[in-house]
Parts: sequence; structure tokens; C-alpha cells
Amino acid sequence: MLYGVQMFATHFAIRPDELAREAEARGFESVWFPEHTHIPVSRRSPWPGGPVLPKEYSHTYDLFVALSMAAAATSRIKVASGICLLVERDPIVTAKEVASLDHLSGGRVLFGIGAGWNAEEMEDHGTVFRTRWKLLKERVQALKAIWTEDEASFDGEFVRFEPIWSWPKPAQRPHPPIILGAHGAKALARVVDYCEGWIPIGVRAGDLPAEIGTLRRLAQEKERDPASISINVYGTPADRAALAELREAGVTRAIFGLPPAGPDKVLPLLDRYAEVVRSLAS
Repeated sequence: MLYGVQMFATHFAIRPDELAREAEARGFESVWFPEHTHIPVSRRSPWPGGPVLPKEYSHTYDLFVALSMAAAATSRIKVASGICLLVERDPIVTAKEVASLDHLSGGRVLFGIGAGWNAEEMEDHGTVFRTRWKLLKERVQALKAIWTEDEASFDGEFVRFEPIWSWPKPAQRPHPPIILGAHGAKALARVVDYCEGWIPIGVRAGDLPAEIGTLRRLAQEKERDPASISINVYGTPADRAALAELREAGVTRAIFGLPPAGPDKVLPLLDRYAEVVRSLAS
């Protein structure tokens, strides 16, 4: 099992480049940053995590600026979007950003995506909430075409463009793994349909082995190798027994959460997580 860390990269937290350097020095495999382009003041859409939306949701750096800073400051650690709200992004521009980052980092991008929960936020980008999943699939398909074809084109319901040239292509072949953050039966089917990994959201620890079993069964039914689909669990506890259970369940990555705070709070947590990982390996 691999180990990563996740934090909202904000202007009041440890810098993304410093966090990546410190995480790499402690042996972590990946660093993950979420994104929100903005948060509408109306607050009509309820935050799934509770009644009060944390401050960091409206204070994040641009995702690809933060990831580029992290990649430039390191040489081994993978830089991951966790998650990129692809339903709010132009697919041609996003394909260029991801390919450029992957090329310049030497193939270290993990591309986590999602469809989002804030209807007003995506409406500001011209995205209709009820059709966001159809839009997400088409944008993923369009990205893959741009990354893998010399003259890519796409003709869908939501995404259309005539043949284009777009380089560089990603360093990873055929492209960086696309990892979907979502929950429920439809989410698992979507992972198998057009992604290379899954971030469980809203799945209790006790339910995870059953959900992984369902994902593997769906993959086999679609004649996909279940081992080709990574399982990436956010917010894992710093507990040997819990981590051992995740490893036994077949989890690919355990990702520890960090608060959007300064080095004085973040670095001791990194040390604690690294020590738990070392103790599990011994």
C-alpha cells in the first residue's frame, strides 16, 4: 500500500512547494490538493460535510499553480488533484495543463476528478447540475483523445471540436491515471467505464471491502483487469490496525489529511504519519 497526504492549498497554510518537499523527504508517495474556483455567497447548496462550510473552500490557490509549485520543488513524489472539478473546466485547456504538468514533472501526475456538489458554483461556469455527470464523461473522453491522438476531434452532446493539434503529450502512456471521487453504485460503474481509479467518498470504513468487491466484479464483467483500477482512500486514520485493514482490503493508497495550517502544525503531523507508516512496515 502506498501513502500520501492531502491538504487544501491556501494562502494561510504551508506553501504547496514546502509541503511537497517535506512530504517527499519523509517518504510519502503522493501529495493531493483539492480545488474550488470560488464559492458563491448565496450558499444555497448545502455542504455535504455539515452546516458550516470551512473557510479553506473559498481560499484555495489555483489547482494547477499549486501542483506545479509542488512538482518543481521535488523529484519523486507524485502530484495529485484531489479533486479537479472537471465539470467547471474547458477540456482543451485542461488537457493542455495536465499534459504540460505531467511532461515537466517526468510523469508524476495523478488526475483525480469529480462532478461536484455546489450547483451555484458550477452554474457560474455554465454547467447544469442535473447533466453534470454526462458532461464529466464527455470531457474525460475528450481529454483522452487530445492526450493520445495527433489530430484529436470530438463530437458529443456537450463537447465538440474539429481536429486539433495539441502538444506536449503526457509523459505517462497512454495518459495520467484518471481517478474518480464519488460514491454509490453509479459511481462504481463510472469508474469502470472511463477511469483508472476510485476515491471513495461517503463510504464508511466497514463498508469499504464490500464496495471494493463490487468494483472488482463490475470490472470483470466489463472485461477489465480489476488490478488496473486503483483504490485511493482519503482521511485515513494514523492507526496501525486501521491501516492494516485497508491494506488487507486491497486499498492502493492511504491518504492522510492535513489541516490548512502553517508549518508549526503541519510538520509535526507529517512526522506522526510517517512514524505510523514506518511502524506498519516493521
